[in-house]
Amino acid sequence: MTTHPPPAELADQAAEAVRSLNHATQLIKGELTYPSDAYEVVASLKTLTQRLPQTFDQLSTFMEQLDKTGNVTADYGDADEHVGETRSALASAALIAQTLTEHLDRAHSALAPLGYRATDDQ
Repeated sequence: MTTHPPPAELADQAAEAVRSLNHATQLIKGELTYPSDAYEVVASLKTLTQRLPQTFDQLSTFMEQLDKTGNVTADYGDADEHVGETRSALASAALIAQTLTEHLDRAHSALAPLGYRATDDQ
């Protein structure tokens, strides 16, 4: 049986990976050279955003199940209202991720025909 780190740790690792990507894509770092470099990064980011709605839906379903079984309390206010707001926000996040995926798909398509023109001194 394969064991995975807890979900919160996996989300932390994803956040750290994006932080590292932010550093790697800084122009001053020089880690991007060709249009194909951007093409590959955008393709991977598109895959990432395509997968996020499933995560958001599963978190929402998890919270709904906990709420239905009476296993959620709140430090203040009504727990049902907090769960409802959580589920609504996760549904919105899923829609935003789908929109982000569509925009990344457009960028990916626009990058597809681009190449690199080397100058004589290179």
